[in-house]
Order: sequence, then structure tokens, then C-alpha cells
Amino acid sequence: MEQLHQQLPNIYVFRLVSELGSFQAAANQLGLPRSSVSKKVSQLEQYMEQRLLQRSTRKLRLTEDGLRLMNATESLGQLVGETRHLLMEGQAEPAGRVVISTSTLIGRQYLTPHVKALRQRFPKITLQLDYSDDVVDLLEAGVDIAIRTGKLPDSTLVARPIGTKTHGTFAAPSYLAEHGKPKTPHQLKDHDCMVFKNNAATMNHWHFTHPNGEIQSVEVKGAIVGNDGRAMVDLAVEGLGIVTVDPNTISEEIAQGKLVPILTEWQSPENKPVQLVCLGRETRSKAVDAVWRFLAEALSDNISPAISVDGKLGAGVSSECQ
Repeated sequence: MEQLHQQLPNIYVFRLVSELGSFQAAANQLGLPRSSVSKKVSQLEQYMEQRLLQRSTRKLRLTEDGLRLMNATESLGQLVGETRHLLMEGQAEPAGRVVISTSTLIGRQYLTPHVKALRQRFPKITLQLDYSDDVVDLLEAGVDIAIRTGKLPDSTLVARPIGTKTHGTFAAPSYLAEHGKPKTPHQLKDHDCMVFKNNAATMNHWHFTHPNGEIQSVEVKGAIVGNDGRAMVDLAVEGLGIVTVDPNTISEEIAQGKLVPILTEWQSPENKPVQLVCLGRETRSKAVDAVWRFLAEALSDNISPAISVDGKLGAGVSSECQ
């Protein structure tokens, strides 16, 4: 046991793998190859002569011995977090790379206008912007900060509510002049509709509620199916079909009369929270922390109560801005 202190780095890696839920997520966080992370955990298991993690192709599970080790070394995570905080305070200026993920619509409408100010504030930080409507695992993809809709299933993430996603139904005047305006949701079956599809779902079931309590759900036929929300809006502007989208992300098109609302007596019941999401304070760098705080303030001040974003988030997340 005299060599136990030499295992402290491996214990830290083991804890990170357990907390993040995968070797790849821990590797991204540490800036190491996945094979190196796996090797460190194996070395710890060999030293302890105990299996700490049950591995499968899709998930990891702590063994009883692994759970006992996590409980026994809980203070190690706190120690590392406090030490990291001291180091961050000692840095003169935030520097490094920060990966920000958002959907195409929310990115263009809300994030892009703040990028210049963000760069001016932190010139030594390199921003990697990922504008995509596909659903991604933030930890697996190495994303530092994200804007996402809904609830987060991962308790290792911190989320700050910044708005609410809602939907409206819109079309270009040219489309309505040629095809007429639907008066009820069921009439959408006879129209060209723009259907959004990403790597997780095809959103061809549109739901509506009426003030009188009536509910209608319509399976629309996609005249055009696409995985880019911004492109779908642009095609709708060209008169190619009807689109359902958050009105706050197309304020410019509405103001210029390029898109007009239809079925205004019917509302979407699918309002969801929009959240700014980040890793916990104990695992994020000073650069990530600086960008997180900047965006938390900027977006909270400028995003209206209803915004739109296509993506995945989940439950059990801290709502504090640490």
C-alpha cells in the first residue's frame, strides 16, 4: 500500500469517467486519447484487484467496489475542484478554446450578435461554434457550452433557463396567394408543409389547441424535408410551403412581411424551457467559465420569453449559475 499515492491520478480519472458516464467524455475533458483513459482505469483496477466498472458498448455501470471507491474518495473531487478554482483565479486572463453548440435558428438570431463583443472581451479565447440542428451528446462531443431545449438527464451539467420555446405556423404571402389559407389544422393535409427532421426525430406530427379546448393533431405530408431549421425558413420565404417555427427566431421575416402567421386561433401546446448549459464549475476551465458568465448575462437580458431551438436536453440539472 506504500504506492497508493501513485494511484491518485488514476483515481481522479476513474472518478471523472464515472461522473461523466463514458471513457470518451472523460477523454474529451482531459484532452487525452480514449485509450489512455481506459488504460488508467485498468491500472487502478489491477492495483486494487477489483473490478470497478462494468463496461458495455452503450453504457458504464459502477460495480459495488466501484461505488465504494467513489464514496471513499468523494473529498478528492472537492479538493481538485477547489484547487482548480484557485488556479483559475490566479490566471491573469482567460485563454484557450471554448466549444459552443446551438441550433441554426437560435445561433443566427441570438448567439451570433454577441460573438463580436465576446471576442473583444476575451481576445485570447478561441471560439468553436457548432451550429447544428442534430441531437448530440454534449459530453461525448466535447461541447463546453450549449443552448438547448427541454430537460437534461445528466446531473453533471449546470443549466440556466433563458427563455421558452413555442411554435407558430407561417407561410409566405406568395404561397397563400397560390394555394389559399388553411382555416383549420386538418386542412394542412392538403397543403405543402416543411417538415423538420434531424438524427433523432421526424417532426411531421403538428399539434394544436383552440381556446375552446379543442385539440387537433395532424400528420402533415412533407413537401420538403430538411435537417436545417434556418434553411427551412428560407425555403418557406420563397413560397415553397408552410412552416411551423418559433416566431421569435423569425422576427425579421415577420416584420418585413416575408412570412405571415396562419391558424392564429390555434396555439401549439408544446412550450418547453430553453436553457444555457455548461459543465459543472469543478470541471470547467477559466475560459469556459468566462464565456458561460458572459452568455448567461447577455442572453438573459436579450432573449424574449419565447425562443426556439431544436435539440436535446434533460432533467436533474442544477439551475444555478455558479
